[in-house]
Amino acid sequence: MRVSAAVANRYAKALVDVALQKREEAQVREELSGFLQLLASNEELRNVFASPAIPHAQKRAILEALISRLKLNKTTANFLEVLLKNNRLHQLEAMVEAFARELDNRLGIVSAEITTARPVSDNQKNLLIDRLRRVTGKEVRLKFKTEPELIGGVVTRIGSTIYDGSIRTQLQTIRKQMSEG
Repeated sequence: MRVSAAVANRYAKALVDVALQKREEAQVREELSGFLQLLASNEELRNVFASPAIPHAQKRAILEALISRLKLNKTTANFLEVLLKNNRLHQLEAMVEAFARELDNRLGIVSAEITTARPVSDNQKNLLIDRLRRVTGKEVRLKFKTEPELIGGVVTRIGSTIYDGSIRTQLQTIRKQMSEG
């Protein structure tokens, strides 16, 4: 069952408010990510939290044991308990994604995906970060991937905006102009 973006955003905003107020945003992000990885790697545990056949008290006992074992801070623990109480713990992935987006937005951080034909050097990465900081006016978190089909150049995706400077696209444009022309 998918959670609506509006619901995930509502939970995320509330958690970001608390985490920023307590200056625990990095710890909460890390702990939620770790808890999410635990759920992702354990199908039986995921099924326990998603199943309406398992009593709430049993789910709560399991969650409390996990919180204790993982030594989660109070903010993270409270958030997970609220999700369990509202029968949304099995939708944690959407909540964590919304939390990360909201936190980055409030901290003035933008995520960018950089696609190149070949891996880029550290010097090139630093140049890209500097250029994207100037373009966006924000701090930039980069994620790199390679696609040899690009031939050369760079494709940058920031949110829904794509800056395509690949040679593949340039060749396609020239090909189209020549066929129309």
